[in-house]
Amino acid sequence: MAREVIRNGIHEIETGDSKEGELEKSSKRIRREGGGRKRVTEIDPTLKEDLRSLIDPVTRGDPESSLLRTSRSLRNLADDLKNKGHDVSYVTVRRMLQEMGFSLQADFKSIEPGQHADRNEQFEYIYENVKEMQAGNQPIISIGIKKKELLENCKNNGQEWTPKVQPTKVYTHAFENKELGHAIPFDVYDITENNGRVSVGITKDTSQFAVATIRNWWIEMGKEVYPEAKELMITADSGGSSGNQQRIWKTLGKTQIYAKLFTRPSK
Repeated sequence: MAREVIRNGIHEIETGDSKEGELEKSSKRIRREGGGRKRVTEIDPTLKEDLRSLIDPVTRGDPESSLLRTSRSLRNLADDLKNKGHDVSYVTVRRMLQEMGFSLQADFKSIEPGQHADRNEQFEYIYENVKEMQAGNQPIISIGIKKKELLENCKNNGQEWTPKVQPTKVYTHAFENKELGHAIPFDVYDITENNGRVSVGITKDTSQFAVATIRNWWIEMGKEVYPEAKELMITADSGGSSGNQQRIWKTLGKTQIYAKLFTRPSK
């Protein structure tokens, strides 16, 4: 904005009169209508069509949605348009994409490949069993392995408050230390009581480890909450150490979990 325009504005505020007689007093425009630089699509009428031809083959998302997205970067699109003879920047490409209904979006996990036809009935069956167990004050636990962590001074995502210019120094590359190995957290969650216990192993995610974790949960927490327990319901994702195809998991579950959890010595 020029200094003269600012002076005219100050004069209008102080006097209430417009110094520019060409503009109506009711108008709030500073520049005459039609003034200023033309839009790039008006100067270059083929620009929009060429941009559309570049993004159509890589357009993603729901075609019925009002918002589309493209996997091409703004700078790559701008470079391709320049190769076609257009004088355009990536900022202009971004504005044009927004006007064309595109937005910057991330992938959304929503597709379930190979979903079982009776999936809903299976969960309803589990839920009915959960309610029956809770009505009888019997323990119900959910088990699962958590993210394995390296036992080494490696970088972790996130930030924490530390004195200035004193960041925590870690290794530049996260390689497993063969001597220290890694930590394997295995979680046992009591669905009814909304609490749980985590055991950390340092070797492998085995069925023996899963069974030992459940047994430790019962000794440390479960038997105090459920003194009259006669059954135990276990929900799992059926993968890894507690997989539905693991024969050793099924065998250990019957011989060790149930036998040692519910066989109490007489006093």
